[in-house]
Amino acid sequence: MRIMGLDFGSKTVGVAVSDSLLITAQGLEIIRRKEENKLRRTLARIEELIEEYEVEEIVLGLPKNMNATEGIRVELTKEFREKLERRTGLPVIMWDERLTTVVAEKAMIEAGIRRENRKEYVDKIAAALILQGYLDSRSHNNESQSE
Repeated sequence: MRIMGLDFGSKTVGVAVSDSLLITAQGLEIIRRKEENKLRRTLARIEELIEEYEVEEIVLGLPKNMNATEGIRVELTKEFREKLERRTGLPVIMWDERLTTVVAEKAMIEAGIRRENRKEYVDKIAAALILQGYLDSRSHNNESQSE
């Protein structure tokens, strides 16, 4: 079993997947589209990756505002979640993604990735951070229950 992490944006979806032991998240790719509401190809690619990596659960970043309020991006993300659940039949867990893009940017700066090249990686790294946060939380909750 593996879990997929998604960072849903207006024209991109960053994709990450866990290892089979559900310990680490690795960024896979960035799915790009020309128009925000054109999701057919995006959903088809996600389905291909689900099959290829034997994914059984999806974690989708929830883009709340820093003060925890929900704006238009949250509404669009929830609509995307519904489409994902209908199309894949898999459970989709919403995960707070505040600051993941900031952390991804800092990681790329520390790695020496030039500013003009960062856009190529940020969504994929953000997806991995969303998924890693979920995996860590899940692992921590399992450890707490076994004590």
